[in-house]
Amino acid sequence: MNHSPSESHLKEKYSTYSEGNNNYQMIGVQTGYIKPGESYDVILDRAAKHLQDQDFLVISETPLAISQGRLVDETEFIPSLSAYLLAELWSKYLWGYFLGPLLGIKKRTIKNLRKLPPEARPHKELILQRYGWRHALKPASEAGVDLSNAPGTCVSLLPHDPQGLSEEIGAKIVNSSGKNVTVVIIDTDATYQLGKIIFTSLPVSASGIRNNWGLFAYLLGRFGRILGPTPLGISQHHKLEKIFQIARAAEEHQKIHENNMETVYDMQKLLEGKVNTITIDMLDSITHMPAVIVREV
Repeated sequence: MNHSPSESHLKEKYSTYSEGNNNYQMIGVQTGYIKPGESYDVILDRAAKHLQDQDFLVISETPLAISQGRLVDETEFIPSLSAYLLAELWSKYLWGYFLGPLLGIKKRTIKNLRKLPPEARPHKELILQRYGWRHALKPASEAGVDLSNAPGTCVSLLPHDPQGLSEEIGAKIVNSSGKNVTVVIIDTDATYQLGKIIFTSLPVSASGIRNNWGLFAYLLGRFGRILGPTPLGISQHHKLEKIFQIARAAEEHQKIHENNMETVYDMQKLLEGKVNTITIDMLDSITHMPAVIVREV
């Protein structure tokens, strides 16, 4: 099991980030692949020697969800006619060739939509059954369901009760090290602001962010501004403006990790295998960065 970062990864552990008058130092927390049902404590063990009082420990949602066993096998979902239409007509063609370019979504997203594989059909069926049309109509990243970092034909749902989970992790850190640390669980799906309204497409979010807007958030977000990754749970109270700065800093640091897998296509390229043939052992063969310590300096 590869839970120790190699020397070649040490240069990725530290970076700095500045925004306005605020300066931050980031320290990456590297582990092996956290398997379904396996404790997430390895993240805390790796972070422990670096943590200081008043630090922020920003943790990606997927390893926590997988630790909770929140994997679903999409082959169990037989695509309905609605799922076929959503995958083939709505997402692949209407969004890939018309709505996507018109609304200025990322070129990478457009490229991925245009080459949607047949596996997108049971994926849409899963979204329809679990989350409904408002999320299924979103062309990609529906309801925060993660296709990357999951083996075979499985996908990862969002963690159960992320607010309670953030508080649980914060309490574990206090009990084990006595350090007063704010734990922030984030999802890379964006939070937007339009006027004074802060909202996300995701079905859950931290307090102060309106959630479960699905496609409506995705569309309205084109006319607002992106605040950054969405905080799902925050163990201690802070102003949201501060939390978004911390989340943006953590996201910037994770982008420098050579094994960063933002999409299922990144995973496929990195592991040199077809998506539905990627195993847990293959995922465990590379170093992961499930968390980032963010420290104001």
